[in-house]
Amino acid sequence: MKIVAGLGNPGVQYANTPHSVGFETVDAIAAAAGVSWEEKRQFKCLMATVSIAGERVLLVKPQTFMNLSGESVAPVVKYHNATPADLLVVQDDIDLPLGRMRIRKGGSCGGHNGVRNIIERLGTSDFTRLKLGVGKDRSNVIGFVLGKFSKDSRKVMDIVVAEAAKAVAVVVHDGPDRAMNAFNSFSAAALGDAEAAK
Repeated sequence: MKIVAGLGNPGVQYANTPHSVGFETVDAIAAAAGVSWEEKRQFKCLMATVSIAGERVLLVKPQTFMNLSGESVAPVVKYHNATPADLLVVQDDIDLPLGRMRIRKGGSCGGHNGVRNIIERLGTSDFTRLKLGVGKDRSNVIGFVLGKFSKDSRKVMDIVVAEAAKAVAVVVHDGPDRAMNAFNSFSAAALGDAEAAK
């Protein structure tokens, strides 16, 4: 079984913020599949099961708040006898420009506290990440990732989230290497400029 964990912060006050684009991505996948979320208190998460290319996939939205994401994700992985290679984490990335995405296998947390906690709780960093670029305000990083998207940024992120849902399907069906080749050069901003020029 594959497990796709979208990271974010629970609560309406954190909706439409850079730190919750992982939530948005798994929400889009669940909505497209016509499935609803179920609360799983033992795992401190919301969970939904979908079929992607004939494979059963567990979608997970930790409800622990970002910095404790591992307290939800690690128990889900262990309970379902999955391996870290079966886990895909969808996260925001302030070091990627707005509109870009990057798929990466393993490596450090890159300063992302949610990913850091997952690594700590799993005891390994050998899982795939789908990083969605949100840009950065270097003068106020915390305020930026928890602040609302501007109207223009929201338009770009809508394109990114839709593309990220496609990227998840490729990771599940064809593996992360194929997905990296297909999506690591993607730029929603460039796509938006091309549409505007038509």
